[in-house]
Amino acid sequence: MKLEKLTQELEKACGTNLKSVVLYGSAAAGDHTGKRSDYNVLVVTDHLRSEALKAFSKTAKAWARAGNPPPLLFTMERLNKSTDVFPVELLDIKECHKILTGEDVVSNLEISTDNLRLQIEHELRGNLIQLRQQYLLSAGNAKEVCSLMVRSLSSFLVLFRASLRLFSNDIPQKKFQALEKLNEVVPVPLEVFQTVEKLKNGSLKPKAVDAEALFEKYTKTIECVTDAVDAHIQKENAV
Repeated sequence: MKLEKLTQELEKACGTNLKSVVLYGSAAAGDHTGKRSDYNVLVVTDHLRSEALKAFSKTAKAWARAGNPPPLLFTMERLNKSTDVFPVELLDIKECHKILTGEDVVSNLEISTDNLRLQIEHELRGNLIQLRQQYLLSAGNAKEVCSLMVRSLSSFLVLFRASLRLFSNDIPQKKFQALEKLNEVVPVPLEVFQTVEKLKNGSLKPKAVDAEALFEKYTKTIECVTDAVDAHIQKENAV
């Protein structure tokens, strides 16, 4: 299912309840890598009662079968009330999005960054814990270990870009450009993530890498960024 079809189906299913459909993430930033990337969509409605969710369900299933995450659902009231607890996601959406239909409901969001540092550290630590749990289930299978890194790459790059906000006001839209800029203040081996990106886009095959060594470097680098974020939090708390 393409974006145009998704929009048409949502308009048909929701009718006057639909307020806006917003494309965000790598596709909106021009950072999309074809079949290896999904499309992220925010849907804002007047209400989200059970009949609205039922109307969404058929379209959402078809969208997910095409390899995309289900649409992110909010009412306008709930979106405004969420700006203090989801600063990472909503700052990214506000700065880079495309309106597929309806109103531009995100450009004027007032987003509090009071919880930004804590959210970044929480998600970095949580995602790393999950990555290691999944590694245990892989039983060290090289192909599966590579797959774990590939599946987690986008989430970590989003969090690294968010981490850059703690050190700079100049935030590139593209994730690898943001990583390069973050490297100026938190030195990390960029080639680790470039290698995983090559695995993701298919230009490098799992059998061509030492999966165990790459995983070790990958997790250590994530820990390095996490420690830098934590140190920034401690510094802020000491002021």
